[in-house]
Amino acid sequence: MIKIEKVSVMNFENAIRGARNPLNSWAKSDSYYNENGEYVLGENDLSLAIRLAKAGSDHRKYLRQIFVSVDITAPLYWWKEYDTYKVATVANSTSTMHKIHSKPFERDDFSHDRMSADALRVLDITIEYLESARQRFIETKDKQHWHDMIQLLPSSYNQMRTCTLNYETLINIYYARRTHKLAEWHTMCDWIMSLPYAKELIAVKED
Repeated sequence: MIKIEKVSVMNFENAIRGARNPLNSWAKSDSYYNENGEYVLGENDLSLAIRLAKAGSDHRKYLRQIFVSVDITAPLYWWKEYDTYKVATVANSTSTMHKIHSKPFERDDFSHDRMSADALRVLDITIEYLESARQRFIETKDKQHWHDMIQLLPSSYNQMRTCTLNYETLINIYYARRTHKLAEWHTMCDWIMSLPYAKELIAVKED
């Protein structure tokens, strides 16, 4: 299970202007804002952006200046793989350490959409124990019960993070993960392809 929401794409205008700096070709820029306040790449700017994107990372530095902010809710086992991408990313997460005891545990706190019936029964037993430990911790403030929750917490537990990335990082994620066995990565890659000009600027290795 993965949920992607509150998406903002920023700084197209400045990134494209910077892409024209090496040849002082700003006069050829033909991009504009439409009536909805969206930045639309003109024919000249889009052609340049595509050529640079396909020329390799040394030439497409402007893509590092196109920023994406997004809220992602996903299981801990997915975040463990996402944390591979430490360059040009920032994330603020909800805190397991501070807030794990703040609400009752329930099945929807965990990714379980592909679990078998037997696995779901085990998950429900685990949730029942976690909830009893949570209640004992609230009542007694005994940290033993808090440690029981933290160390028993399954990797399917969902965590929300507000992430900031750039288009160059998204290229790396897309090509590294689009055929991954985890369904969450397929959803992530589909989302990446839904971003503005993704087919032209992110899917740069496609035929």
